[in-house]
Amino acid sequence: MCSSSRSLKKLLLIDDNPTAQEMLSRMVVRFADGPWELDWADTYVSGLKMLMTGKYAVCLLDYRLDDGKDGLALLKEARSLGNTTPVVFLTAETDPALDEAALQAGAMDFLVKSEFTPRMLARSVRYARKLGDTLSQLRQLATHDQLTGLKNRREFERLLADEWQRCARFQRAFALVVCDIDHFKKVNDTYGHAAGDIVLRHVASLLGGQLRTVDHLARVGGEEFAIIMVETNRDEAVQTIQRLLVLLAESPCALPGVPEPLAVTLSAGIAMMPDDADTTGELFEAADKALYTAKRTGRNRLITASARNAVKP
Repeated sequence: MCSSSRSLKKLLLIDDNPTAQEMLSRMVVRFADGPWELDWADTYVSGLKMLMTGKYAVCLLDYRLDDGKDGLALLKEARSLGNTTPVVFLTAETDPALDEAALQAGAMDFLVKSEFTPRMLARSVRYARKLGDTLSQLRQLATHDQLTGLKNRREFERLLADEWQRCARFQRAFALVVCDIDHFKKVNDTYGHAAGDIVLRHVASLLGGQLRTVDHLARVGGEEFAIIMVETNRDEAVQTIQRLLVLLAESPCALPGVPEPLAVTLSAGIAMMPDDADTTGELFEAADKALYTAKRTGRNRLITASARNAVKP
């Protein structure tokens, strides 16, 4: 396959020296696994902004930046903002302590400008990409449920704590929804656990496809899901979940070898921050109690924590 037909890969260089940009641009086009393109940011602020777009395979970050700022500070700030782009640290200095500081701040590799060659730079970029991919896979395993692809309970609890703090600071309400697949044990007992897995993925896909991108959806138990609906009042949360319950009830799940699609319904409980609780634990407990009220009073419905009134689809 000719190089022109291969996918273009992009590097970001953050360096206030135009000479460095010219030199690295000449090196990059010689990478054997190209074609590569080098974008350049010559200030701390513009570099951080470009880095956080997430569109670069690797970032080459110089130690000395504009206005007395340095790459270590940028690297730490980017990490605090959730940066996942692999970074190779560049410097004209040979201090081993700086090498260690860069790696501690999150750099994947460290190169001294006066010493590296195009081949060394290409190797460092390959290494950073590979290590970045490995770390990304590990983050995915640590924060997501393997069966459904949704966030797992540990990640959900972290997001819930973050949203609680944001709500307390800015006085913006949010809804916590806990929902449970009705009669799920019967699905496993009748059709087997493989069928149960299909039902779980079916529900996860439907819920994920209907929620806003700013909301957070997780699988927090066997057949239990939870949703954080940010900047949402109780009426809006009720309307959204009621619509989801109707949609799910109208979207039966096809199972291999089963002639008729299986009807699947959910029961749900809603609790509001700050109306229904003073801590994240109390909020989850309030939503969970509302869920079990929905289960006891007939399933396929939602209950709000304060009103305790059922809303059937």
